[in-house]
Amino acid sequence: MNEKKDYIAVFDSGVGGISVLRHLIRQMPGERFLYFGDSANAPYGCRPTEEVRALTLTAVGKLLSEYPLKALVIACNTATAAAVNDVRAAHPELIVVGIEPALKVAADHFPGGRVGVLATEVTLREEKFDTLLHRFDENVTIYKIPAPGLVELVEAGKVDSPETEALLKTVLGPYLGQLDAVVLGCTHYPFAKKAIRRVLGQDVVLLDGGEGTARETRRRLELADLLENGPGEVTICNSSPDPDMLRLSRERLTQED
Repeated sequence: MNEKKDYIAVFDSGVGGISVLRHLIRQMPGERFLYFGDSANAPYGCRPTEEVRALTLTAVGKLLSEYPLKALVIACNTATAAAVNDVRAAHPELIVVGIEPALKVAADHFPGGRVGVLATEVTLREEKFDTLLHRFDENVTIYKIPAPGLVELVEAGKVDSPETEALLKTVLGPYLGQLDAVVLGCTHYPFAKKAIRRVLGQDVVLLDGGEGTARETRRRLELADLLENGPGEVTICNSSPDPDMLRLSRERLTQED
């Protein structure tokens, strides 16, 4: 039986999901959060779907074997697209909330506009994203923009570096002056906002799904009468043996937007 004092686990392929954890803490400061980044296997975005699914299920199983959990937030667009249904089927006792690109927000705010979706290859090729895209592509023009290499730069702590800006210029260059908004379809990407804004300009609105995911998590916990109002707690774990990954995770938790 789940209890209010149990943890909300937040899972990502690396440090990117910290961007979602920040929203969760703002929404529910009295909760106990357990963050697990699988940096030893990052990035997920260029792996085959079956491999992403297996890595996700293995990570969730490990967390459940070591901690009392009442909810799991898959704070990774790639893992959500590849595995959220399998996680729900395997663990019906858990509240499981995934994340998806904020296309609805973009379509609501820019009817008839032009929206880029900056995401990993896996997210953009999955049926889940294709279904989401077709819900809104009659109202807005949507461009799929893969960004290979960007996750690795964020994992390396280079969120505002010359290398990151050079990569973004290559990826986003063909769309300069053509977009009203860009949906950040990977939870690593919000940490590179400064570099993205320099490349795109200040008039292009950047959107991500972190806040909506946090609101949905709170709603589900309230419905289940599992919302905690304690002192609040954050535990951070990482699959990488490199202690710098924990340091980087803590830095990202307090990074200014």
